[in-house]
Amino acid sequence: MSSDDLNQPVLYSETGGVATITLNRPDSLNAITPSLWQALDEAMERVRDDSSVRVAILTGAGDSAFCAGADLKWRSENAERLRTESTRELRARFVMPDFDLWKPVIAAVNGHCLGGGFEIAMACDLIVAADTAIFGYPEPRRGLVADGTAVHRLVRELPRKLAMEILLSGRTFGAEEGRSLGFVNQVVSKSDLMTAANAIADEMLKCSPQALRATKQMVVQGAEMPFQQAFETEFSEFLKLKNSQDFVEGARAFTEKREPKWNDA
Repeated sequence: MSSDDLNQPVLYSETGGVATITLNRPDSLNAITPSLWQALDEAMERVRDDSSVRVAILTGAGDSAFCAGADLKWRSENAERLRTESTRELRARFVMPDFDLWKPVIAAVNGHCLGGGFEIAMACDLIVAADTAIFGYPEPRRGLVADGTAVHRLVRELPRKLAMEILLSGRTFGAEEGRSLGFVNQVVSKSDLMTAANAIADEMLKCSPQALRATKQMVVQGAEMPFQQAFETEFSEFLKLKNSQDFVEGARAFTEKREPKWNDA
């Protein structure tokens, strides 16, 4: 890591169509401050707007944490100012619920993944976790509420009673329990974490990037609609796919017994 990297709250690199975004405050367990949120927002915009990037992997620097949530030291030092801000202002400062992009995002959770850090991971499309990862929403034990997206997202992704247990107890739990609950896709050793995340990304790179964007949009937006409405809706990314070369390239490549050549645009 260069001396310049040490001063960056988020690191960004790209290789072969895969962007790796690293939360980079390891001495603070990659805890969230406004500058980290802004840098993460900018990194996701870069993923969205760079046609050469097809998949993103999000992880944390250091050996201890993916992200331990809000920086409580920062919050303590700014408590009075935060108290006077409206909920909307606070959310604009700290909350980025869905990253505003249709490209796949994989969370590689390498340690503590708590509070806002858990929200970041849950906003990703898949979660690969090290067997040392720890999840939870401890906010009620700090006189706070997981009011970013957690209280709304968790009850949509887990059975309500299980989500309520996690939210109301403030307890933490390991990666294997996360897999049993259904929000962790794979549990691997910490040394194999990035290899596993990149292996999933490699599988995605075999797919049409436009088909992946269309699929993600249909899943995310369709989930908020009645089934029949979702079925009948012509989603914008699917319309782009139908009008792209990718829509015919897959069948043509299969017929010609060759690998498809996808359009990255």
